[in-house]
Parts: sequence; structure tokens; C-alpha cells
Amino acid sequence: MISGAPLAEWSFPAEPGSARTARAAVRETLRDWGLDTVVDLAVLLVSELVTNALRHASGPIGVRIVLKSGGGLLVEVSDPVPDPPRERAATPDDEGGRGLQLVACTSRRWGTRHGRTGKTVWFELSVAG
Repeated sequence: MISGAPLAEWSFPAEPGSARTARAAVRETLRDWGLDTVVDLAVLLVSELVTNALRHASGPIGVRIVLKSGGGLLVEVSDPVPDPPRERAATPDDEGGRGLQLVACTSRRWGTRHGRTGKTVWFELSVAG
């Protein structure tokens, strides 16, 4: 990441409406940055990760986006639960279990890291022309 790179971050309460609010904030910011080509995918993946955090966390959920040099968009979703998420194979009848598969299949790369409190799940999308 270069110094002065575009960056936006928010903190949302662990409440049902937070996924909708996070989607709107990311959508508006990426459009302001002129990144219309990745808006829909970034919003979908943020929604999946925030929803996962809502299911498992009781504290605030952080969302951070950074436009990196080299044509990458870094998106991070943090919560206070230290346990890393588990990717699982959902059956056709399962109501859930596809979020991390979706992140893994559609992002350039993704991962998790431990923080001082909790964890961060991150992914990168290519934004190069």
C-alpha cells in the first residue's frame, strides 16, 4: 500500500441492519472512487462477511477498504471473536455455508489474521483496467 492511498473505514454494531448499512457505505465509497467495475462484487462479499460476523460476534464489526498501488482493492471485515472462520462444503439444500467459498472463488486472494482483539477476514479484488 502506498502512503496516502484512498482508505475508508467504518464500525458497525452487531445488529441485524448492519449488513445493509455496510453494503451502502462500501457501494457509495467505491463509486466515489470511480471503481464501478468492482462495486457489485465488493458489496456482495462484504455482505457475506458482515453477515458471518453478525452470526458469531456480539461486539462491533469493522469494515475497511484500501485502494492499493498495483491495481488492488483490499477489503477487511473485523470482529471481536478470535476464532478464524471455517470454509465448509455446503450441500444443495443448506441455507448457509457458501460465504467463504464465494470469497475464495471470486477474489484475487483472501485470508484471515488475528488482531489485538478478535480477527480480520480480508480479500483483494483486482481493479486494474
